[in-house]
Amino acid sequence: MEDNKKQREVILTEETAKELDNVFIDKEKSSEEKVEAALFVSGKYLNLQDLIMLTDINPLMLKEILKRLEKKYSQGAIVLINKNQSWKMDVSSKYYYLINKLATGKAEFTKAEQETLAVIAYKQPIKQSVVIKIRGNKAYDHIKKFIEIGLVQAKPFGHTMELNLSEDFYDYFNIESIKQS
Repeated sequence: MEDNKKQREVILTEETAKELDNVFIDKEKSSEEKVEAALFVSGKYLNLQDLIMLTDINPLMLKEILKRLEKKYSQGAIVLINKNQSWKMDVSSKYYYLINKLATGKAEFTKAEQETLAVIAYKQPIKQSVVIKIRGNKAYDHIKKFIEIGLVQAKPFGHTMELNLSEDFYDYFNIESIKQS
């Protein structure tokens, strides 16, 4: 009778336990690498929902991974920034000088676009019609581009639009918002 009982008992050998641990560790490492890759490539803030959709990782495990990544990237050239439960990877502020050197090589925006954005930044809130008077008709295309990529917000103001910089503008250029100061 006792032999039957022993046969029915599932015995977890030390070797099997180690194999299971290794499978769990490999899955956890793979999940962490998925989150790390998503944050690295996105270049923008991702909230938990975004990360869950991108990585298909359990929310509890995802929160734990984010804690580990925050610790891992707390010091160094690359940092993980947590802002209102949204995360993004960025270059540490002590290396902005280097990034600015690299960025001056080939600008993402034309000189004309940069000048239009500078007018908006300096004079905000500013009516679109005033920007057009200052910068000319090409500024319509510039403003449209800035709105599409989220650097500028526009709201109706009579027959024109009122333009303001968005929070994304400050994040994009790694500067502090006047509102935050």
